[in-house]
Amino acid sequence: MDIKSVESSYARWAPVYDKTFGAVTSAGRRRTVGFINDHGGSVLEVGVGTGLSLPHYKAGVTITGIDFSEDMLAKARQRVAEKSLGNVAALLQMDARQLDFADNSFDTIAAMHVLSVVPEPERVMSEIARVLKPGGKVVISNHFKRSQGVLASIERFSAPFANVLGWHSDFAIDQVLQEDRLRLELQQSLPPFGMMTFLVLSKLRNN
Repeated sequence: MDIKSVESSYARWAPVYDKTFGAVTSAGRRRTVGFINDHGGSVLEVGVGTGLSLPHYKAGVTITGIDFSEDMLAKARQRVAEKSLGNVAALLQMDARQLDFADNSFDTIAAMHVLSVVPEPERVMSEIARVLKPGGKVVISNHFKRSQGVLASIERFSAPFANVLGWHSDFAIDQVLQEDRLRLELQQSLPPFGMMTFLVLSKLRNN
């Protein structure tokens, strides 16, 4: 999927995202934010979208959100203003493949249902590892492809339509786990029907 396709796809989805994809991904969002609230600190949310997660962070957590889509960010900024979310430090338009932050900037990085959307997810994971502090956590919720069953067949059928749908239905978990500065700590299945996966990775302290 190329970056222009991502931009045009999410311009189309922005008006209805909260009631469509937003509803399907709510379990992953709740699980991710709940985990982060227990750890606190400075948080980068990669692919903040319309900001559905932002009201659920506790006051002691400082959030910076980025997204490539200005249409999505406009809705996120409106949400922050309407709900007076003072712990949201910034919402920035940015390409996740080239983060405009210094090395070791954040205690925690959240990536909720974004890694199967971005071009070059391995490059995104490399940037995430770079800006994460040693010992920090990457908290991910995402859909990953299956090797068998009805859902696997649907994923294979949908794969050629990635640019239209706005996400890769056949996204492999190995593309997330191959970054050698990050170690997998936790992996869990999430609703609906175990379609989503929750991951926690930590950055090695000697990197």
